[in-house]
Amino acid sequence: MEKLFAGLDLGGTKASVSIGRPVEDGSVQILERRTFPTGPDALPEYVLSRCLSLVKQLAPRGVDAAGVSCGGPLDAERKHICRPPNLPLWDNVPIVSTLEATLLAPAALQNDADACALAEWRCGAGRGCKNMIFLTFGTGLGAGLILNGALYTGACGMAGEAGHIRLSADGPAGYGKFGSFEGFCSGSGLAQLGQLYAARARQRGQIPAFAQNGAASAQDIASAAVNDDETALQVYEACGEALGRGLAVLVDLLNPERIVLGSIFVRAQQFLTAGMRRTLSREALGQNLSCCEILPAQLGEMLGDTTALCVAQEAFAGK
Repeated sequence: MEKLFAGLDLGGTKASVSIGRPVEDGSVQILERRTFPTGPDALPEYVLSRCLSLVKQLAPRGVDAAGVSCGGPLDAERKHICRPPNLPLWDNVPIVSTLEATLLAPAALQNDADACALAEWRCGAGRGCKNMIFLTFGTGLGAGLILNGALYTGACGMAGEAGHIRLSADGPAGYGKFGSFEGFCSGSGLAQLGQLYAARARQRGQIPAFAQNGAASAQDIASAAVNDDETALQVYEACGEALGRGLAVLVDLLNPERIVLGSIFVRAQQFLTAGMRRTLSREALGQNLSCCEILPAQLGEMLGDTTALCVAQEAFAGK
């Protein structure tokens, strides 16, 4: 009988439930998918009840494994969700044991960066390599590490917190640290850089298109860059150079075959690539850089669902 997996992708604005099956090439195929809104006030009991109801509706004969992708912090040993910033009411929620008891199938939990790394490695831009790094590059910045053909999570499940690396003595704040990788290379980091460069432009008597109505978001800056706004392009140049500095650390430390960049890089690579590559070529060891490809994520809008199903696949393999 065909194996079926359930995937739960839990976020601060929506939850997604998907049903999929393993494919011979090691990837997973999404068969059914449903979403519903969550929000910071969403009670875990309500969200889990709704998710389990959808699993039973979409796979009435049952599933062979379940996987959960969720932003951290997570307790890797107890397999609990531990109050992520976007789900503040989820305090020590034993989600894996709850799923296993209800679905009578093995379950697993991964933070979103690790889960995305698994998905892009199995089904996307990382297919066919043994050493790969995935960077989220979205609201925040985190890394998922595939080393020697397996997901690496570290001694306490916290490997890959690349956003905490300090790139500069000062600069935009991210992950509680000024000048951090996340401070420069995230949605909030772009907004902070936008404020800095807009202030400099005003001193020259210029008002950038993205700053005419006050504080600008990363999306405002992106829209201005598309229309060749000079200050917006400078913001992306600074972000691209910081991205290159951060990637150089990872290239020299872990010597990966590929680095896959998600979210903002996928949408704005035309503005980030030149500064990134120029800085990378200056900062990284040439031998290491020559064997490393830097690629945008491939899975697009289906990334969240694919990640959760890949976590289910890990649960099934380890049962």
